Amino acid sequence: MSAQRAVRVAQAAAVVSHLHLHVPVALAKDTDMYCTQFDNSVAEDAGLLKMDFLGLKTLTLIKDAVAIVKQRHGIDLDPDSFPLDDEKTYELFQRGETVGIFQYESAGMQKYLRELKPTVFADLIAMNALYRPGPLEYIPSFIRRKHGVEEISYDIEATKEYLEETYGITVYQEQVMLLSQKLAGFTKGEADTLRKAMGKKKFDLLAKMKPQFLDQGAERGHDREKLEKIWTDWEAFAAYAFNKSHSTCYAWIAYQTAYLKAHYPAEYMASVLSNNMNDLKEVSIFMEECKRAGIEVLGPDVNESEYKFTVNKEGAIRFGLGAIKGVGSKPVDAIVEERRANGEYRSVFDVVSRVDMRVCNKRVFESLVLAGGFDSFQEHNRAQFFSEDNTGKVFLENVIKFGSRLQEAKNSPQASLFGESSDVEVPKPIPPRVDEWPTLTKLSKEKEVVGIYISGHPLDDYKLEIRSFANATVAALNDMERHANRELRIAGILTDAQHRTTKNGKPFGTFDIEDYSETSRLFVFGDDYMKFRHLIDLGVFVFLTGRVQKRRYDDTLEFKVHSMDLLPELREKRARTLMLEVESSQLSDEKIDALYEILNERKGNCSLKFILKDHKSNSTLKMPSRMMKVAVDKEVIDEVDKLEIFECHLG
Repeated sequence: MSAQRAVRVAQAAAVVSHLHLHVPVALAKDTDMYCTQFDNSVAEDAGLLKMDFLGLKTLTLIKDAVAIVKQRHGIDLDPDSFPLDDEKTYELFQRGETVGIFQYESAGMQKYLRELKPTVFADLIAMNALYRPGPLEYIPSFIRRKHGVEEISYDIEATKEYLEETYGITVYQEQVMLLSQKLAGFTKGEADTLRKAMGKKKFDLLAKMKPQFLDQGAERGHDREKLEKIWTDWEAFAAYAFNKSHSTCYAWIAYQTAYLKAHYPAEYMASVLSNNMNDLKEVSIFMEECKRAGIEVLGPDVNESEYKFTVNKEGAIRFGLGAIKGVGSKPVDAIVEERRANGEYRSVFDVVSRVDMRVCNKRVFESLVLAGGFDSFQEHNRAQFFSEDNTGKVFLENVIKFGSRLQEAKNSPQASLFGESSDVEVPKPIPPRVDEWPTLTKLSKEKEVVGIYISGHPLDDYKLEIRSFANATVAALNDMERHANRELRIAGILTDAQHRTTKNGKPFGTFDIEDYSETSRLFVFGDDYMKFRHLIDLGVFVFLTGRVQKRRYDDTLEFKVHSMDLLPELREKRARTLMLEVESSQLSDEKIDALYEILNERKGNCSLKFILKDHKSNSTLKMPSRMMKVAVDKEVIDEVDKLEIFECHLG
């Protein structure tokens, strides 16, 4: 036994010799740690101090973001010194742009933040405490009181001292403790007992303390009825009692993450992506947030990527090589270390000649190709690597053999003996001539090795149709209770399609539909199957209209498909009007002339309508064009999008 271990065991034995007098103890399995099977409340009653230690991934996320800022800008950030009155940080909270912000990223929280428009740190502390079952009902009143819409009132004027910061609403356990001392003369010990009774929801103990509060409060000259009302509010408060110290710590960590996102958005989001690399659903959400914020996310590249997500010189986030399936940490280390030592790779042949081929095997290179890791070389497209030459050999296998032979020749004893290692000549394999993969094939193979689409999404070409005609995402199909009795219109791509037969010999179809949010499996039977079977095929883009309703034979919910259209045909079928939404302050004679030129050259059958918005007056003006009929093909929409001020919708 080492000296250090002996000391630890002796210290533990000294503690246990005292502990066992209070609670039964035993050694935890495979450790030197002593434990008791008493639960927390029994252990506390036995005289032990219970302490909770919470490890947060967010702390690592902050540390990583600070490191990226240091690497890219040479700035040493100290999160503990971030100013609490930073305007850009509060503006981020006010806009509800809190995806990736600790504790504040849910859709409901974003909604309330936009309404509250927090201006001080105390607002963030309160929202963290209020946004949970129970106190949620107080949030609208809290918001109205902050903005002066609702009068701030106090049951007893003496409570103002402790309730003013929360606009007259009791939010924290600490407020109850202080008010019980001020109103009823509770000792600090009694106030803490009251806090525990609320926190642990011990209603029998609360009932015992109520007469003491009322009697002692009345003796101090306070109205007994008002004291009764305050106590009744506190009893309801006991169901969700939250301590301010806890909420403050959480709000401070959230503020640090928001500060980083407001001032260093690319660096912060790179850290967020890195720390969620193994959760594909989260990565997809954060990739979408990057797009919304105008932060470019580039695919992996052997000349720029590290193991984790990074930010390049142009301010774009570069995908981490560690996020690619089949590429472990050792191959990534070999690729990155060689690049740092001897400069960027010039071609895929340069890669295989320099990187240790004992570490980077065939599977590693296959995954790198499919994920786009070699795209920057431009001399070969992805399809070529998996095509056969005239002898039936796959080009990628030939490339790997080339690298292995070259390295063997350079490292052979014979070459070393005659000093010829620098002049070794191994002929490069010649790539077969093949066309690039179609976009859908390319994206599908990307998803195979990364789990998500990187360089685009199959639905990107139909964003206008989705924005104009869909009212829900595929995620709604996985949360039917929330959408019961609603008609849903959903666009997506079929990523699996099966034509099957029931036990009774009746045909039916099943398919997986996927969009930007999620994937869901649907079934169609009987007449519905006969009506839609020609559309149920892998890779088909569809637009579904249906209703969430109870099944015929039980009370479970299903999505009953009423119609199923090809998404590429939707614009021609349904578009009657092209609506161009624009902020009035962005309009100029130059933009108007450019728009007229685009639309006048491509006349068609759709009406034209302008939606003019003014954010200062919060007003909207709809202006239909009586003269002009326009086309709504991809060319027109792309040209209008290039003007950057108009948002297109179809109606």
